Amino acid sequence: MEDPLQFFPRLHTWLHTRWIGSTYPFRKFGHGVSVTHSCDILRSIAHEIAIDDKVYLAPDVWLNVVPGPSGPEPKITIGPRCGIGRRSMISAKNQIVLEDFVLFAPGVLVMDHNHEFADISQPISAQGVTEGGKIRIEKNCWLGFGAVVLCGSGELVVGRNSIIGANSVVTRSVPPYSIMAGNPAKLVKRYDAQSQKWVKASESALS
Repeated sequence: MEDPLQFFPRLHTWLHTRWIGSTYPFRKFGHGVSVTHSCDILRSIAHEIAIDDKVYLAPDVWLNVVPGPSGPEPKITIGPRCGIGRRSMISAKNQIVLEDFVLFAPGVLVMDHNHEFADISQPISAQGVTEGGKIRIEKNCWLGFGAVVLCGSGELVVGRNSIIGANSVVTRSVPPYSIMAGNPAKLVKRYDAQSQKWVKASESALS
């Protein structure tokens, strides 16, 4: 039987979710959302974030938006029934979209920019961030423990029903129905619709 004292953290999460949902200026805050109290989401960036129905943000998740002009679309969009694992971070300068049923294991990083370091006469901390690009993670993708998705420029798309292995680093688009692993991430399997099985794929399949 579960420890009855766990009722109090669950109550805290329930109250915290309703507090931020009603007082933070999110672009959207759906029904059935759960945001634990240890998540780091500043009120000042909430207007750049859209959270759809049944989204779960586990403890210590950090949603970050780089200061800059607002556009017609939110900079972070989390689609229906997404689950974001403990200590994961989503940091957007331009746009990061998670479509329906995207699942993060703990410690995942998704970032559409990077620290600027071109001027070696200046501290990196004083150079701001790069222009970056945009990231879209399509429906029903699963990112394993410690996975990193980083976009330096253009648009990076992780195709639907793809899996990013633990501690993998993705810096370019991923075809749908793929399993990627390694640093840098390489294609290791594709789903074959004819056999209805995941089959090994050569690295040349990405070229």
